[in-house]
Amino acid sequence: MDERVVQHPAKTIMVQGTASSVGKSLLATALCRIFRQDGYTVAPFKAQNMSNNSYVTPDGGEIGRAQAVQAQAAGVETQVEMNPILLKPESDQRSQVVLMGRPYTSARTMDYIELKSQLWESVHTSLDILRDQFEIVVIEGAGSPAEINLKATEIVNMRVALYANAPVLLCGDIDRGGVFASLVGTLELLEPEEREIIKGFVINKFRGDINLLTDGLTWLEDRTGIPVIGVVRHYHDIHIPEEDSVALDLPVRVKGNAVLDIAVIQIPHISNFDDFDPLAQESGVTLRYVDAQTDLGRPDLIILPGTKTTIPDLAWMDRQGLTQAVIEAHGNGSALIGICGGYQMLGKEVRDPDGVESTQAQISGLRLLPMTTIFAGSKETHRVTGKVALNSGLLAGAKGLPVQGYEIHMGRTAVEGVGVPFAIDDRSDLPVTQDNALDGSLDSSGWVLGTYIHGLFHNGGLRRAMLQALARRKGVTLPPADEMAGIDGEFDKLADWVRGSLNMDLIYQMSGLAWDFDSVGSGR
Repeated sequence: MDERVVQHPAKTIMVQGTASSVGKSLLATALCRIFRQDGYTVAPFKAQNMSNNSYVTPDGGEIGRAQAVQAQAAGVETQVEMNPILLKPESDQRSQVVLMGRPYTSARTMDYIELKSQLWESVHTSLDILRDQFEIVVIEGAGSPAEINLKATEIVNMRVALYANAPVLLCGDIDRGGVFASLVGTLELLEPEEREIIKGFVINKFRGDINLLTDGLTWLEDRTGIPVIGVVRHYHDIHIPEEDSVALDLPVRVKGNAVLDIAVIQIPHISNFDDFDPLAQESGVTLRYVDAQTDLGRPDLIILPGTKTTIPDLAWMDRQGLTQAVIEAHGNGSALIGICGGYQMLGKEVRDPDGVESTQAQISGLRLLPMTTIFAGSKETHRVTGKVALNSGLLAGAKGLPVQGYEIHMGRTAVEGVGVPFAIDDRSDLPVTQDNALDGSLDSSGWVLGTYIHGLFHNGGLRRAMLQALARRKGVTLPPADEMAGIDGEFDKLADWVRGSLNMDLIYQMSGLAWDFDSVGSGR
């Protein structure tokens, strides 16, 4: 193990899992919040993330959305060191590699494996920097540490844990079944030094009578000599952004008696789908994800979401019959909103002459906005704040309302003859000029809106104004707005839920942090 590890003051704890989607990200998020509540400065860390859900740091770097959520739970600003490597899938065998917040290369799977030895330098250097800045770093692994075909070159699970000398919590998902076999099987496939640093098991997503689990927990501890740190029950009413698109396979989200039907087109490379989480929490709204022409119907609002690959996803829509279905639904009264790549799709044409995102050089768009997008080699990544500049259609009653979010896109869009819905006051890392002081397009009817701003629906006033406009158009009454706890309240609810499920005494002992066991929340 590298001797420099012991020189860094921050403690570490790592969350690994028996597979993907077993709850690692949410457990890491909860620990970030718990340590913050207890008075510590906390940072999240994930060496390598594979996701098209991303976020922009203050200096314009791009990291995984999950680490941005964890930083928010920890009450700290994001920085690229929290996720030094982000892989954004472009196809089944190719991903864009974002290194230290900036596009580095586009690589096939085998090419990326050869790159890992070079990328390890960024991984351990980033972790060192965080350990110099914070008191504890909550590290998240990826997938399973026991993938035999990947272990020799992995830079995100046990190699990180051993470098940081981090105690590991191994998580399993009991809701899927086979949790005991998954936990024991994972241990069996690890090297002795790797098994040595697994200090506790966590069983996630439990439903039912905990007493029926007791014999299994006792067997697990007797068999392995490793304690079960806790059993986290399945929850229903805590709203934290999901990392994986697996979440989109959940049933249609309906809150209360629905009066508005909203359909999001579930394109293959959908990105930043947590843009739409606030809509799912609105009373009176049905939120559906649609990937087939026959399922679209005539919703009140159709959303074309962000995508990592605009041209391939638009070609997929054409093949599915969804392009024509969306155009026909709009002709029959459905409003349309396009976000980022979805905004590009609303135009006349998308061109990629240099093969920045696709081998296909151009494709016709939906032709609902008079604009053309051309892909360039540099990526735009900025946080933005501004206000609504127009007052018609979807934006009726919204003029002057604040809007904030972030941009992540490669294409440059030229628009003529339409209203521009958003006036930008600040672009974080970039001066606001005449060329970038406006964003988006709104057609003459007011019912086709496009924007590059991710996080649009997280602006409560604007979201509510748009829903009210849709309700007035339909002639229905939207139920009163719920008193939403806000994301901070959701983090506290998650922390309380997980704290009540885990043996926090053991977690503090294994992490090496001091804790006043009689004064939880007071800090030391």
